[in-house]
Amino acid sequence: MTLLLDTHIFWRWKMEEGRLSREQARALERIDATNPALVSEISLLEFAMLFSLGRIRSKLPLREWLEKAVAPPLVERVAISPAIAAETAMLPNWFQRDPADRILVATARIHGATLVTSDARIIDAALVATLD
Repeated sequence: MTLLLDTHIFWRWKMEEGRLSREQARALERIDATNPALVSEISLLEFAMLFSLGRIRSKLPLREWLEKAVAPPLVERVAISPAIAAETAMLPNWFQRDPADRILVATARIHGATLVTSDARIIDAALVATLD
């Protein structure tokens, strides 16, 4: 199963493992070099914003932390491709307007991935397979 990590799940996986659900932790234990976790590049921007606001902290400088966190082989970065941008625009208007969440859902749909998230709005929308 291909897993796309929501920004908060990626942070918990790297920094706050105890905050993952049992199912999330089990799924992430299966991540390896032949089956890396997908991380959207929009999550890098979200991390940078959260660092700048002081909402998350690291002992490492931001750029160094980001580069180490998304380094292969356990993580594969996913760019916002034309297909993902178009899929984002095609999501229903009733779905939340947060561009990062829309990009994550579109990315999961385009890559046939399961979105690992604890975001009830994404889960309840049922626009993509989720693991909560």
